[in-house]
Amino acid sequence: MRTVMGIDNGTQSTKVVIYDYENKKIVAVGQSSHDLISESDGTREQKAEWWIAALKDCMAQLPAEAKKTVEAIGVSGQQHGFVPMDREGNVIYSVKLWCDTSSAYECSCLTTAYGGEEKLLEGPGNLIPPGYTISKILWLKNHEPELYKKLAHILLPHDYLNWWLTGEYTMEYGDASGTGLLNITKREWDKSIIKVLDPERDLSPCLPGLIEADRPCGILQADRAAEIGLPAGIPVSSGGGDNMMGAIGTGAVEEGIITASLGTSGTLYGYSDTPVIDPQGRLASFCSSTGGWLPLLCTMNCTVSTELTRDFLEQSVRELEDKAQEAPAGSEGVVTLPFYNGERVPNFPHGKGCIMGLNNLNYTQANICRSSMEASIFGLLTGLESFRELGFNPREIRLIGGGANSPFWSQMTADILECTVRIPTGKEAAALGAALQALWMMKSARDEKATIASLAAEHITLDEKRVYEPNPRTVPAYRATYKVYQSYVKALSGLFS
Repeated sequence: MRTVMGIDNGTQSTKVVIYDYENKKIVAVGQSSHDLISESDGTREQKAEWWIAALKDCMAQLPAEAKKTVEAIGVSGQQHGFVPMDREGNVIYSVKLWCDTSSAYECSCLTTAYGGEEKLLEGPGNLIPPGYTISKILWLKNHEPELYKKLAHILLPHDYLNWWLTGEYTMEYGDASGTGLLNITKREWDKSIIKVLDPERDLSPCLPGLIEADRPCGILQADRAAEIGLPAGIPVSSGGGDNMMGAIGTGAVEEGIITASLGTSGTLYGYSDTPVIDPQGRLASFCSSTGGWLPLLCTMNCTVSTELTRDFLEQSVRELEDKAQEAPAGSEGVVTLPFYNGERVPNFPHGKGCIMGLNNLNYTQANICRSSMEASIFGLLTGLESFRELGFNPREIRLIGGGANSPFWSQMTADILECTVRIPTGKEAAALGAALQALWMMKSARDEKATIASLAAEHITLDEKRVYEPNPRTVPAYRATYKVYQSYVKALSGLFS
């Protein structure tokens, strides 16, 4: 048996898969949960050492014989998290995560100092929402100036795991484009935005070297190999953000395919051979972790809406879904604005969850349950409209995340987005994508001339029994409800911005 390993460091847990690339199957899986530090000011943090403990726990769950067969490792990680390190390799502060909105003030300061949103889109190519790394760096400077003075290395979560495994400080273009510090067209660190971040100190030496997606970041150190039971000296690929690895793990590595993820956050992304910059800033203009670009929508509230509704009504997942199916499409005018964690698109750092349109006839559990589900897809539709306006017309959407397990939610996605929805058979898209990137790296090193598209076509399979086409009977109701949803968003924008 010949295998590669994929590691996925997510917000809620770390997952590890061992993938048998000859027989095209995952042969072992480990998972370990993370804690989360949450504060009312929007703080969302984790400790980097928790990730290492979780990784070791995952490794301990895997069969020793399977681990001996691993030939390469790929690492996926939650995007944007700021891992500040000193010269000795110590993490000097808690990791502020992608969902941390406590740096909203810093975002405003950086945008103003750079000359406004239009200048940002003309320069680096991305706006600066609270999720991005750059505002978290300025937050550290403003709130922990003594620690900031010790800052010597700026890493993202997957880079930190790469460093722990190899001892090398590196970053690849996909994850780097989510820092707010990369010029995504030129594919280089943007000196102008780095200068704005700190006019007195050049932070360029703190940024790691950029490497191509099919290159190794280093090799597994002997001491780390002994700790986790893997062969020493095997290569570790460049890795990438969880969305970039999810694109590989779902086959969204060529134009025409869009991946949608229904998880804590909602994401929508697709591959492009050329840079895609949304003049309205709704889509993030990211690079891919495959050598191209990956325009992406990310909403901070997706299944958050249904989970909070379910907890409030003291229902199981199945009970909420059964109750939602009692209501018609459009929930009889009940519309949920699911901005419980603040929001990134639209840019509502002070957003709040709202249930709108209630009256004495439609105020039912069924309508509220269904509306909480519909709201998560309306957020994705905002991004899909942007894709279509920019000339990216998907032929199909590949749905992943917890919501993809539900046939009802999958059909709702097809109806609201008005596009064919298909379900990949693999359940760990980011971890599998990381493993396939590692396989691509190995084949590139051997001059086997394998492309990431050919590998995805060979190794990614779709559930042929689960293909969802838009239902012409419900599409009109969703179109009408989405217009109402957008009117509520517009009306409350002054309160949430």
